[in-house]
Amino acid sequence: MKVVILGGGEVGFHVAKALSEENYDITVIDIDPVKCRRASENLDVIVVEGNGASPNTLNNANVGEADYVLCLTKVDEVNLIASQQAHKLGANKIIARLRNQQYTTKASIIRPEKFGVDIVIHPEKAACKEIIRLVNHPYAVQAVDFEGGRLTMLGIHLENENNQLYGVPLGKICTKNNHFRFAVVAVIRGPNTLVPSAEFYFKKGDICYFVIKTEDVENLLELTEKPIIETHRVMIIGGSKIGRTLARELPSDTINVRLVESNRPKAGKISQNIDDSMIIYGDGTDIEFLKSENIQEVDSIIAVTENEKTNLISGLLAKHLGARQSIIHVSTSEYIPTIKEIGAGAVISKNLSTVNAILKELHTDISDVPVLTFEEIEVDVIELQPENGSLITQKPLNELNLPTDCIIGMINHNGKIRIAHGTSMLTEDDTALVFSKPKAIEKIKKMFL
Repeated sequence: MKVVILGGGEVGFHVAKALSEENYDITVIDIDPVKCRRASENLDVIVVEGNGASPNTLNNANVGEADYVLCLTKVDEVNLIASQQAHKLGANKIIARLRNQQYTTKASIIRPEKFGVDIVIHPEKAACKEIIRLVNHPYAVQAVDFEGGRLTMLGIHLENENNQLYGVPLGKICTKNNHFRFAVVAVIRGPNTLVPSAEFYFKKGDICYFVIKTEDVENLLELTEKPIIETHRVMIIGGSKIGRTLARELPSDTINVRLVESNRPKAGKISQNIDDSMIIYGDGTDIEFLKSENIQEVDSIIAVTENEKTNLISGLLAKHLGARQSIIHVSTSEYIPTIKEIGAGAVISKNLSTVNAILKELHTDISDVPVLTFEEIEVDVIELQPENGSLITQKPLNELNLPTDCIIGMINHNGKIRIAHGTSMLTEDDTALVFSKPKAIEKIKKMFL
């Protein structure tokens, strides 16, 4: 399958990285020689340096032969023009990243479909969905739904002493636990990401990624000794697109929302357009301001200004002053593991949210495209179905020589989901949700063939 990606920035690079690991024919186009060099030096892709809106550049990249064209530059107008030309040249399907949400409103004069766009991804909307999931799980640093919400992955920071988890191997914890089943697909310990085996021992300070049935969330919180918290008071730092969208989308009937903006004219303008939230002129990095707003009573502070350093400082201060949950938005994905390591709170990136939104769209058409990629834990999530007679169906999982950097987290048997464990056996009627480091993906896929 041939995929052409216009734009080699954070989004384009990480989409290309996820797809190139699946051995697709990937071409990356960018006008910036630095971004082109980054892609060519780090990824197994073809790189074309040039303007993505130029017919000559698109012809040089053989866009007309592409199964997918992903228009992911930072400029909406370039993405629309490139989409139109790719459509005319014969590309099969086109996905465009558009920051301006007005293009997809009913009143819009310019509609993306008129430019040949099949699917539109709005980065801020993708980020908001991720933030709202975290607001609904204030005890977690990561929250992702699978299987239509029936399955949940939660990242839990083990901050306190825990007699149920420490000093006991993971396999024994799972055996002793009769209330519910869970899988641990990754553990961040310091700068390292570990994929645990049955002999793994938890330590205080670990960030553990659990996969459970959604109905068992409260059981997991009891096991990890985390309090069950509901979010009723939210403070948003920054009147950015993400901040404004959150202020509109968080349910005002159950959550009291305050949006803080440091630019007085902008704060006044926002207050005229948003009715259900309180808009406050103030500085989220000002300790006295935060104290005056009773930050210790806030359930969730969400730092989403356009400046990631401001977001980091605001999030750290709020957490230190007593806010129960801190969610920090960053643009530079390389910061995410370090911020999580120092315990600043949950970290999201609209760039990585956009990457995962694109991968989900691709996955609906192409079964072996990763469902999600988690850059901070270096793990991809893929869905695999065994072929008749494949190695994975011959023995229980604990008797198979599975790759060390991969875990089968869930098995879907004719619509019924169950958490995989050592004695589980797969059949050709099952679909498995596999969590794997990129280097192990090819090995595990071969076991399904």
